[in-house]
This record gives sequence, C-alpha cells and structure tokens, in this order.
Amino acid sequence: MASSLTCAGVIWALLSLLCAAASCVGFFMPYWLLGTQMDKPVSFGTFRRCSYPVRDEERQATVMLEQCGRYASFHGIPSLEWRICTVVTGVGCGLLLLVALTALMGCCISDLISRTIGRVAGGIQFVGGLLIGSGCALYPLGWDSEEVQQTCSNSSNQFQLGSCQIGWAYYCTGAGAAAAMLLCTWLSCFAGKKQKQYPY
Repeated sequence: MASSLTCAGVIWALLSLLCAAASCVGFFMPYWLLGTQMDKPVSFGTFRRCSYPVRDEERQATVMLEQCGRYASFHGIPSLEWRICTVVTGVGCGLLLLVALTALMGCCISDLISRTIGRVAGGIQFVGGLLIGSGCALYPLGWDSEEVQQTCSNSSNQFQLGSCQIGWAYYCTGAGAAAAMLLCTWLSCFAGKKQKQYPY
C-alpha cells in the first residue's frame, strides 16, 4: 500500500483525526454548561439541552423532564449568540473532519497529498480551528438568556456563570480546535512527500 505521506504526515493524519473527533464530539454533546433547576441537574450545549420544565396537567404543576434533546427549531435556541455559535462551530468541525478524512486517505493512496496540498490542508485546519475557537468565545455571551438564568440561580450574566459551571464538552471542543490550529497546522507543512519530476 503506497502512501503519499511522510512520517510526520502520518502523525499529522492521526492527530488531525483525533482533533476533529474531539471537537465534533464536544460540539454535539449538551454538556457545555452545567447547573440545576428544581433540584434536577440541567445541562446545555449550543443547540441541545438536558432536563427541561414541562407542565404536568394531572398534578397541575411544573415538573422537570429528565431527557436530552435538540431545540424544536433553530429559533428555539435561547439566544442569538448561541445560534451564531452553533453555525460557526458546526462549519469549523466540518472543515476539521474533511481535512482529517483526506489526510487518512493520503496514508493509503500514493500521490494524493503533495507538499502544496498538505500546506493548503493545514490552512483549512487553521481556519476550522479559528471558527471553533470563535464559537467557544461567543458562547458565554448567551449566559444572560432567561433559560440559563433559571438554571444558574438567576445570577448568571454574560461571562458570569452564577451558580453554574462549565462542562467537559466545552473544554473538549476548545482543546480539539487549539490542537488543530497549533500542532496540525505546523505538522501539515511536512506532511506531503516531494513529488517526483517526470521527464517529458
């Protein structure tokens, strides 16, 4: 099986997959922000939530439904900042995943990744990491929404957590993006083999 990658390129391909997986898993999981409401644990992602209040008609009371799910619509996401964060982070994750899969194919297919293509792929990874990083930076701007305040003892505001705390998925997404921007972008410069010159 011929490879178009150098030894550094193989490390780049594996690290790219790891970074993309970390960012994508973190983005999809609703554990970016953790708090409690009505003595039940509540967590938020950018477009998903776990545990939400519903009206129980039999008991004529509001109860917490302990389930995870997406918001019913894009406009159902509690704040404009979280909607922007969802789109920006989603696009960034898509770019990281695209480069990671291309890099993995380069391990099996000769002449797929040249030095130039490796550097272009690194540039795409940098942009993807930058988009995810921007999404992570935008996320705290939505902490002043009514839903978050109900969960954080009505003491949360932009960049103020109140009684809530940041969850593992937020760190996972950010770490994947940071590693993609710093390590993968640098390794991509040495990923592709020098192409052979064919005499005509």
